[in-house]
Amino acid sequence: MPGMILGRLMAAASILFLGAGAISGAAGEDMFSAQEAILRAKPATVLVITEVASEVTVNCGGGLTKVTPSPFRETGTGWFVDGNGWVVTNAHVVQPAQETPRWLVNQQAQKAVIGACIAEMLTKRGLAPGERPDVEEQLRRQALDRILPTAKIELSPSVSVLLSNGIRLPAKIFKYSPPVAGEAGAMSGRDLALLQIEASDMPALPVADSKDLKIGDPIRVLGFPGVVLSHELLNASSKVEASVTNGAISGFKMDIQNNPVIQTDAPAAWGNSGGPAVNDRSEVVGVLTFVSLGPGAEGSIVQGFNFVIPSNAVKEFLQGTPVVVNGKSSFNEKWFAGLSRLFAKDWKGAAASFREANRLMPDLPDVKRALAEAEDKIKNPPPQPFPWAIATGAVSAVSLGVFGLMFGLRWKRNRFRVGPAQVVKLIEEGTPPVILDVRQESAYATSPFRIAGALHVSPDELETGVASLAVEPDRTVVAYCT
Repeated sequence: MPGMILGRLMAAASILFLGAGAISGAAGEDMFSAQEAILRAKPATVLVITEVASEVTVNCGGGLTKVTPSPFRETGTGWFVDGNGWVVTNAHVVQPAQETPRWLVNQQAQKAVIGACIAEMLTKRGLAPGERPDVEEQLRRQALDRILPTAKIELSPSVSVLLSNGIRLPAKIFKYSPPVAGEAGAMSGRDLALLQIEASDMPALPVADSKDLKIGDPIRVLGFPGVVLSHELLNASSKVEASVTNGAISGFKMDIQNNPVIQTDAPAAWGNSGGPAVNDRSEVVGVLTFVSLGPGAEGSIVQGFNFVIPSNAVKEFLQGTPVVVNGKSSFNEKWFAGLSRLFAKDWKGAAASFREANRLMPDLPDVKRALAEAEDKIKNPPPQPFPWAIATGAVSAVSLGVFGLMFGLRWKRNRFRVGPAQVVKLIEEGTPPVILDVRQESAYATSPFRIAGALHVSPDELETGVASLAVEPDRTVVAYCT
């Protein structure tokens, strides 16, 4: 059975660790778009591989023979918490290397005995493998009963980290908090391990304060589910890129050791163990640790009821270590800047930042794709939408200018014009104005309209100076014309 199942039923559902299982034989408050938030987190998410190789000495009857059976292998997920080579994962992912269980030792010894002795025993009876299954099964039991107790085994456990660019780096377990404590099957809530690799300038994830989380907050889980790693229709490079599932925080629980865990409906599967659960700012709010199974030891995963170790528990676990939480990462600076420029459509700036990120960490798939997109946009700029806002503003500005010019001309033309009411007022104030009726002769002669007390002077007479008017200096002159 892949993974490690806790032997306790809770409301007809058992809890299990999310390990990929044994595979034998092989800050701020900035908000980002969903795409940018995922791209910020993916490069820092890594595949963790735990292997236990062995050399078994057996005696099939003809003397001692050393056999190297296929190693035990388990995979899970980890993430860089510090760009100087510090990786956080689940303790149960690396447990076989940290404290190898007895059943694994027996498994390796059995594989060695069967692989080394059965073929020899069949040959002595003149049988080929698979020719007589009944005899072969009988010989297998005899070999295990007789030879297995005398087999001597030497184990070589190891842990490594596989980056999404295909580079595999050996890792050392620096700190370990067992996944099980107290009574059998009890969850400790501190299922954590800190790995150290010889590296620097690695991508790293910031860690949030989990006490600020609320039910309903969106959450994304990154990891390497076994169903993807073993998919026969995917190539090798695709398998080592982290998968992303979306959900929300659906509850705050306590495990049976009274340690807090966060419930989420984000889907998860074997291999997601140790994967970061991030918020919309690409900050780690927790580490995926276990899900729920249906009734029975062989029950399938019940999605929607997955559990996360809070980020504050991770910070507490990291105390006393050289890890700098939320420290600087040269890769992050270039990668984040490039993403910001890419989504702001600054193609040249994005390409320059991505080239620097690729120099620090060559051939990460997400960086290569982002760089290719930016360079393509530089060569083939996308069509720009019609600038309606600018056009509308320009039209409005021109219209205001035209209306302003018209208003100015009208004001200039009419600045000395007076209305009848003003004339009446001047008369009533005792200083009657001199009124000139300045109409063309033809218009004056044919019009029945006359202004009482007005002097008729034609425009031609005024222009040529023929008309001579004797007007006191303090009198107002009002001209009427058409």
